[in-house]
Amino acid sequence: MAVSLNLYCNEAPNEIVVSCEAYDDDDDDNESDHCSVDYDDDLLINLFETEVYQMLESKVVSSRFHHNIVTARKDAIQWMLKVHCFYRFRPETAYLSISYMDRFLSARPLPQGKGWPMQLLSVSCLSLAAKMEETAVPFLLDLQIMKPRFLFKPKTVQRMEVLVMQTLNWRLRIITPFDFVYCFIARISSCFNDSHQPNRLCHLFSLASDLIIDICIAIDSLDYPPSAIAAAVVLWITNLSVDEQNLGHLHNGVNQVINTGMVKKIYKVIEGKRSSLKLMPQSPTCVLEAALLCKEIAKYC
Repeated sequence: MAVSLNLYCNEAPNEIVVSCEAYDDDDDDNESDHCSVDYDDDLLINLFETEVYQMLESKVVSSRFHHNIVTARKDAIQWMLKVHCFYRFRPETAYLSISYMDRFLSARPLPQGKGWPMQLLSVSCLSLAAKMEETAVPFLLDLQIMKPRFLFKPKTVQRMEVLVMQTLNWRLRIITPFDFVYCFIARISSCFNDSHQPNRLCHLFSLASDLIIDICIAIDSLDYPPSAIAAAVVLWITNLSVDEQNLGHLHNGVNQVINTGMVKKIYKVIEGKRSSLKLMPQSPTCVLEAALLCKEIAKYC
């Protein structure tokens, strides 16, 4: 039997699931691949250009978001983050799962008064995000942990995955704040002579990753460019104000301008909620990723 390698894959044990030991062994290779990014001007220009095409109309998003499913969305995100922490997934996986869910909800309404459609959507989005970012993805049944209200058969989740992908026009690979944040931290650290302090870089990477996910819970991230989210996060964790000079440090040498108004809005959200924002607990995977990234990023500072 031929092995299916696409996202809509068969639930064969030898095709998807690996042991925890195998997952740990693969971490180093996975992180090394992720760290082989050259944070030059051309990359940053490409990121800015690409994010323009993936931005959705805010009016479309807000018309279905705020009035109908705010509580359900919050509960769904909390459940996805619990599973995310349990399996020690990458921060990007958490962001993608939330983004997929928000993009789906902005384009297609769910039946009201029933809890299972949102739960099914949550499982499907988390599964798709894991398949995009992780080297080891659990069974669909094993993914449904942390006391979900409903338990779905793998075929049901797979059908929902196809519906999600169709609704998203099969655009699962998107620009995220993480694509910008690594470059921004490198540039801001270089400007303030912090590039030769690996411990500080590791600390900044860890804070930024956790804060990005927390922001996604507090705001409708589809309304904001990924670059604006990343810029606000980097300026906040480095104790810098939002002004033209500090923003200029982030895109110095690149003929692109970060949306100052958007950055200020996100920055205010962080300031207003910093006492209530609970950063995700650091997993060993996240700590390892931060350590490897800070060594790599120092080359470009």
